[in-house]
Amino acid sequence: MSRFRTALAVGATLLGTVGLPAVGAGSAAADTTTLYVNNAAGANCTDTGSGARSAPFCHVAAAAAVVQPGQTVEIAAGAYIDTAVTVTRSGTADAPITFRSQAQQYSAGGVASLTGGAPNYPDSAIVVKGADHLRFENLNLSGNRRPAVVVDGGHDVSFTNIAASGGGVRITNASDKVTWARGEFSYAPGPLLQVDGGSTGTVLTTNVVQPNSIDNMTGILVKDAPNTVVVANTVNSACFAGIVLDGTSTGAVVENNVVNTAKNQNAACADPAGATGIAVGADATRDTRVDYNLIDPRGGGSPYSWAGAAFGTPDQLAANTGQGMHDFVALTYVPKGPDAPVDHRIDSADENAPGMLATDRGGWAPVDDPTVPNTGTGGGFRDRGAIEMLDIGSAFTPAGPTRLLDTREPIGVPVAQPVPAGGTVDLSVAGVAGVPASGVTAVTMNVTVTEPQADGHLTVYPHGDDVPNASNLNWPAGRTIPNLVTVPVKDGKVSFHNASGGTVHLIADLAGYYSPKGSLFHAQGPTRLLDTREPIGVPVAQPVPAGGTVDLSVAGVAGVPASGVTAVTMNVTVTEPQADGHLTVYPHGDDVPNASNLNWPAGRTIPNLVTVPVKDGKVSFHNASGGTVHLIADLAGYYATEGRVTYRPAGPIRVLDTRQDTYWESGIRPAGTVPAWGTVDIPVGDYPNASALTLNVTVTEPGAQGHLTAYPHGDAVPNASNLNFLPGETIPNQVVVPVRDGKVSFYNASGAPLHLVVDEFGYQAY
Repeated sequence: MSRFRTALAVGATLLGTVGLPAVGAGSAAADTTTLYVNNAAGANCTDTGSGARSAPFCHVAAAAAVVQPGQTVEIAAGAYIDTAVTVTRSGTADAPITFRSQAQQYSAGGVASLTGGAPNYPDSAIVVKGADHLRFENLNLSGNRRPAVVVDGGHDVSFTNIAASGGGVRITNASDKVTWARGEFSYAPGPLLQVDGGSTGTVLTTNVVQPNSIDNMTGILVKDAPNTVVVANTVNSACFAGIVLDGTSTGAVVENNVVNTAKNQNAACADPAGATGIAVGADATRDTRVDYNLIDPRGGGSPYSWAGAAFGTPDQLAANTGQGMHDFVALTYVPKGPDAPVDHRIDSADENAPGMLATDRGGWAPVDDPTVPNTGTGGGFRDRGAIEMLDIGSAFTPAGPTRLLDTREPIGVPVAQPVPAGGTVDLSVAGVAGVPASGVTAVTMNVTVTEPQADGHLTVYPHGDDVPNASNLNWPAGRTIPNLVTVPVKDGKVSFHNASGGTVHLIADLAGYYSPKGSLFHAQGPTRLLDTREPIGVPVAQPVPAGGTVDLSVAGVAGVPASGVTAVTMNVTVTEPQADGHLTVYPHGDDVPNASNLNWPAGRTIPNLVTVPVKDGKVSFHNASGGTVHLIADLAGYYATEGRVTYRPAGPIRVLDTRQDTYWESGIRPAGTVPAWGTVDIPVGDYPNASALTLNVTVTEPGAQGHLTAYPHGDAVPNASNLNFLPGETIPNQVVVPVRDGKVSFYNASGAPLHLVVDEFGYQAY
């Protein structure tokens, strides 16, 4: 499933006790590298000891009074209500003083909470007064309508991963080289980040700033503070200015910020006059750079004010000031979907801006969205604002067909031997046959079981996971059975489990892989592209001769574009074969590769899903048998260089087994067959932006010969098939089916009931 991340409001408070006992400067041992603070019951805390782990301080202020250069004050989980923790002791450039707690999982700040005074928290939580070379990490702070933190004349002071509620930050009185990074501010009046009083060289980077007050909701205010860097912040300042440079704040850099001044982040302000996105006063314009920002216009205020002049677009700003040449005035939140506008946050930041961090507010590294052109500098795929957008998937690179595994040879295994009953084969796929060594999320392979000694099934799954309750191939003893498999990759490997009571040989031919780069899927159909019985896709109706080849045009046909297509996915069926054999589907014009897509015995109708690279707008089908065959191909979709959806590996997960009760969010489907000429609908509510599902579908216990058709819910049943079956047999096939109305449908085109088993392996989503 996909990951959705939003800025989390911080409601934690910092608790402690008023009235600290006097602590002498010599209370802590000078050679101790760590001083401990822990007020938990049973911790044996004391403010008159040395701060050892066995006898920690009760209050942070006690540790601050004695800490020495090079020491770390380790603050245990808990709430500390102190008067302001005033830090006056300095570290050195080589031996700074550090105050920290453990980072809090899933949200901002740390496990320790500091509050400025009781009972109503009248003080700031932390005051740095004239102290240098300090580090503060992973803390929750509260100041109750005062600055939660004041840096007064500090030098070389950094704050990282600090969550502040009830108060912001003020950096003042000629402070120098103060950095506030990965912070989160909420539930307080603005300005939440304020730099003034001649402070220089301040860096405000990768912070989420969301004031909450009817008095003043200005996000960031820099006044009389030269050379300030305001980079990669997300500022939501409802109906007040987002970022303001005032007074002699010259030489500033304001880049990569996402600013929203709208009411509730989406509506016009009653009085938009103060809802300016970025304002630079007349005395702050010299050597100041404003660029690569995104400003939401929905508040109704002017996006820019430069030396008192208002500008409504980046082009106007650039024409008059030379600034904002890479800015956008556009929505700062864009819902996903087929008709969604461009999200200008994504893959568009200036990676070379000063103050840029290696990771985002949550510590996540930048990721490349395959659906968005890389327009930023450097690697090109840094996002604007404090939050990297992680709800993206992978793109497909067609490759092969190339043989990755053959236990008869050996290929992909150390020795040639069958897989034993209940045995597992681990196959390295990353760094093999042109697959990248890293970044691969899934592979698509045509997997074949041959020479099975007993009935059984095969499960292909991510390496290292437990064997899931899912199957990819089902076989009777002695039958050669193929199926296309798209499986998540873990540790660069995938695993194959022989769930049978006898040995089997395994063959796997690479069809392609998913990674951050490649082509994007477009669900299309199912639509019949080829039928040698009709004729469709061929000039005359005749079977393919023994050893013969059919070249099929796919570009410009059935909704497939005439250019830019890299691969197609089709359900391919062989019918009326005169002799045993196999079919190879491959890029047009290539030599016939040592690979197979379908294997059949004489007389049987056999389908299989095929994903094949397109060359010269065509693909080719080679009949590797001693007799004639008829071929049918139904389009499931195509891959192209541009698109809006990406692939998310998920599973294998069993989503339906009609032999058992199935529990969906929409309710329970009781156990029971799919009736003759009947349909079953499967909801996919877990994936609201899904456009297509990749499923392994198995028909079992059919009462009559027939076929199964998978298609988008609500459509008429198309002239296409996904599985063909005989009475009583169990047969699988991979299916890629478009989603409509949050559902997919399966039609039993036979005169008797059957049971259906459906395992999910992934989905395409916006």
